Amino acid sequence: MTESAWPLLCDPSPALRCRVLRELLDVPPDDPELVDLLARRYHDREALALLESEPGGLQELSHLLCRLGRLGLDRQHPRVAELVERVFAHRREDGSFPLTEFRTDDRYTMIPLQAALPLRGLGSVGAATDSRAEKSYAWLLDRRTEDGSWPTGLVAGQPGGVPGYRKLPGSPGCRANTEAALAALVLHPAHARSEPARRAADLLLRRETRDEWALGTEIARLHGRERAAGFISLHARFDLAFVLELVSRTGVSARDARVTDLVDFLDGLRGPAGLWEHPAHPLLSRWLTLDLLVSMRRLRDGDWTGDGPRLRFRPGDIAVTHH
Repeated sequence: MTESAWPLLCDPSPALRCRVLRELLDVPPDDPELVDLLARRYHDREALALLESEPGGLQELSHLLCRLGRLGLDRQHPRVAELVERVFAHRREDGSFPLTEFRTDDRYTMIPLQAALPLRGLGSVGAATDSRAEKSYAWLLDRRTEDGSWPTGLVAGQPGGVPGYRKLPGSPGCRANTEAALAALVLHPAHARSEPARRAADLLLRRETRDEWALGTEIARLHGRERAAGFISLHARFDLAFVLELVSRTGVSARDARVTDLVDFLDGLRGPAGLWEHPAHPLLSRWLTLDLLVSMRRLRDGDWTGDGPRLRFRPGDIAVTHH
């Protein structure tokens, strides 16, 4: 794995090289190259463009925080701190965020994503443990179903429907909302390896489709190559790189048979130089490789395996419309 890390240091992004040194090569904090790169992150062209951008509504604001966190910026930066406060300004007394910030129709009265998306943004820049965020995490956890998944939401007090592309095998829950909730939980130090997070990861691993075309979708969005469109359908694609990142953060072990098969499949996609090529955006290949290597490394220290059923592979894509 270390050999595959060295080519990544050729990338022009100081944020990417920082992560390689820290998360793959284990250099000490006072390493001169690392210290230099940490300072350069704030002057990187991509980071500067994001810091100068002006997001629209709460969803754009939350996504902007995810993108800034991706480049190594946190709430210690004045502009990031300002954006964090703007997110909290939308928070309601019960810890949720207004559903009207995300949807214009009035059919649904609750959708877990209304808290999961802002929480992921806050967690991306180190604000997950803010007391105001803690109340939002409590609200999100209270919306779990009996089997540990998250529902589509409530329509006139009844659970909303779950179309095929969002189904969780063997569960009444919604994959999109469960995945979004897990993406928020894994950024909180006390929730990342908690029972709710591990249960959500176990449910996600039940889906064993291999959508090679969707690999790196989340990376493309975080780097502005693709739009983060939709609300519930934001998590329509089953991006294996994103799924592996989420479940690895919960402490799942490589001994889990489903994880073993997933890693074997991904290993089969590696190029001759040991890198993964992004299927849609070749310039993001080093970022994709970094994410996969870091996720696979986390699996070495995993301490749990799931007991979910093994499901037959089902090829083919399902058409998705934005909701």
